[in-house]
Amino acid sequence: MSGNPLAAAEPWDLVADGYAESALAIMAPFSDRALELADLPADAHIIDIAAGPGTLTLPAAARVGRVQAVDFAEHMLERLRIAAREAGLTNVDVQVGDGQALPFEDNSFDAGFSMFGLMFFPDRLEGFAELFRVLRPGGIAVVSSWAPVAESPLMRMMFGALAAGDPTIQEPQPNFLSLENPEVFATEMRGAGFAGVSIQRHTTTVAYPDADRMWDEMSRSSAPMMLLRRSIGEDAWAARSESMRAYLAENYRPNTPLATTAFLGIGHKPLP
Repeated sequence: MSGNPLAAAEPWDLVADGYAESALAIMAPFSDRALELADLPADAHIIDIAAGPGTLTLPAAARVGRVQAVDFAEHMLERLRIAAREAGLTNVDVQVGDGQALPFEDNSFDAGFSMFGLMFFPDRLEGFAELFRVLRPGGIAVVSSWAPVAESPLMRMMFGALAAGDPTIQEPQPNFLSLENPEVFATEMRGAGFAGVSIQRHTTTVAYPDADRMWDEMSRSSAPMMLLRRSIGEDAWAARSESMRAYLAENYRPNTPLATTAFLGIGHKPLP
């Protein structure tokens, strides 16, 4: 089992509201690209694993026959239910579940996705195996994972702010045993049985009108920041927040685009 605190539901439930409202600008382009790569027919039945508040589920529901959304964070799924209802989408099914033990029969879906979710699973191999299992033969899977922080000016800005509040926090070093490594990514997909595997790099940018807006969106939607806030208490968080805000005010020029990069792994379940 992984010791990664982001492999538990609690931090994601804590940031569900802010994530749904603030992370869309960053996440949506990757979901759009994943749907383009899948190139699904209008009657497709798909599964979105670790669906969160519906960053992929909602646009997918406007394109395909039915979407099954699964996540272990109930508050995230509640945000998804509300958004689907407000959008008039009646073809979305929502279920709490573990992506390492999906509550669905074999060969159930035409396509499967996991956008920045499977990368956190304590057992990624089981996550890929379950995704493979529930796809129909000929089905396609698209999974995303962040590239190393060093390749993302947006992430580097965030960690620079964190370090300004606490100098013991360091920018994460590349983890070559994770899905940050395209070779590991492809090997794990192939090991689960996927064929025709390719790993594509995709970059998007986001800009903020000023440092205060950047701080507001970052602090409300970041699970690591929420965990830090809970661990140190409100008084210490208030003091650190001032240092982090000051860092952004000094280092971020309003409306400057900041890039962030992810890898998209694509594979197919072979026909018999």
